[in-house]
Amino acid sequence: MDLKLPITIFDELLESIVKSTGTLDLASGEIRNVVYEDYDVAKLGLPAENEEYEFTSGLLTNGTRDVEFRVEVDVLNGRYSVTPSELLELKGRAAKLFSTK
Repeated sequence: MDLKLPITIFDELLESIVKSTGTLDLASGEIRNVVYEDYDVAKLGLPAENEEYEFTSGLLTNGTRDVEFRVEVDVLNGRYSVTPSELLELKGRAAKLFSTK
């Protein structure tokens, strides 16, 4: 199954939030095509490299409803992903999100 969903990503720093969008692959948990809003990653590095970094979360939206989930950041490789256990839970929550009115 090749199911990729658009998501919003929030890198939370002590006094600010870096917002970006990406594509979550529900088969592997990898997040690709990350595009930052008003943040120059080439100049500033990944938000997770900042000393004020706290955590990263993702948001999957369908209409007015959404599901929030934890996102892992691999600073060495510059990759975002969802852990296997979080991905399993997210699949169930996403199914409800897209099947209920």
